[in-house]
Amino acid sequence: MTLTIESPQVYTQMGVAISVTGIAQVKVQGQNKEMLEHACQQFLGKSEQEIRKIAHETLEGHQRAIMGNMTVEEIYKDRKKFSKAVFEVASSDLINMGISVVSYTIKDIRDEEGYLKALGMGRTAQVKRDARIGEAEARRDAGIKEAIAEEQRMAARYANDIDIAKAQRDFELKKAHYDMEVQTKKAESDLAYSLQAAKTKQKIKEEHMQIKVIERSQQIQVQEQEIVRRERELNAQVKKPAEAEKYKLEKLAEANRNRIVLEAQATAESTQVKGEAEAFAIEAKAKAEAEQMAKKADAWKEYQDAAMVDMILETLPKVAAEIAAPLSQAKKITMVSSGKGDVGAAKLTGEVMEVMGRLPEVVEGMTGVNISKSMKMAQRRV
Repeated sequence: MTLTIESPQVYTQMGVAISVTGIAQVKVQGQNKEMLEHACQQFLGKSEQEIRKIAHETLEGHQRAIMGNMTVEEIYKDRKKFSKAVFEVASSDLINMGISVVSYTIKDIRDEEGYLKALGMGRTAQVKRDARIGEAEARRDAGIKEAIAEEQRMAARYANDIDIAKAQRDFELKKAHYDMEVQTKKAESDLAYSLQAAKTKQKIKEEHMQIKVIERSQQIQVQEQEIVRRERELNAQVKKPAEAEKYKLEKLAEANRNRIVLEAQATAESTQVKGEAEAFAIEAKAKAEAEQMAKKADAWKEYQDAAMVDMILETLPKVAAEIAAPLSQAKKITMVSSGKGDVGAAKLTGEVMEVMGRLPEVVEGMTGVNISKSMKMAQRRV
């Protein structure tokens, strides 16, 4: 039996209402005894129309159930999956009634809201896009192939030009090589003549040089013989007398040196003795002066200022001599007088005495000793 299964406005898993029309082939399985018994139990006394209705309603229920568990996209894109699901579920149910499902396929899918049309438009746009992309890629590939073909054509042309240039170059190189060989042979011929002439000239020069060498050797031998002769003559006339004179001078110098050494030794011994005598005299004088100074020191300890006055009085004549020394060295003295006081030598003597009269003040300022006072005290002690 062929059954048309209509399921209008069934909500799918995502809530979109669609209508599905399926075609199922079913039959009562008479070959299987068990299924035949089930069919007799279910449909005994019922007409064919009633059996068709029961099978139709069972298939429609399972079809609607499968539609509710799938999305529109799954049903639309994978009809085989949907048909298989309906077939398996319906078969397991109808087989208990003694009816087997031979086949099930989807005949039509539609909706009232245009959902499927929208899916088709998206797919259509995608197909058109892919078509445009394919066309663009085809044009691109065609352009690439044309460019490759043009490149290959130009490469072949350039390769041909290169081969022609290489052939031209090889021709020019070989021609230049042959020309060079010809010029080389010609130059070698010219050079061979020049070389032979140069060798001949060189040989002549060598012969001349050999002659000069022989002449020079003979001159050297003559000069060597002359040198030997002059050496012998010099030895006889100069060297022997010079050696005799040298021996004489050496002996005289040795005698003179011995004399000088002996005189120096005598002088040294005399100087040593004289020095020892002078040292002894100096030592004795120093001892006497030391004893005198010791006695003076003892006297100074006793008299103190009187001793210092004594030393100053001994020094005053020396100071006066030093003051008058410049006058004694003067060759001429010109004196100018205002008419008052002494003139002449008396004037000079007075000035010297005036300087001497200031000495006690200078001594007192330098040593702190008042000469006048010390002399008065010494007179009192006496």
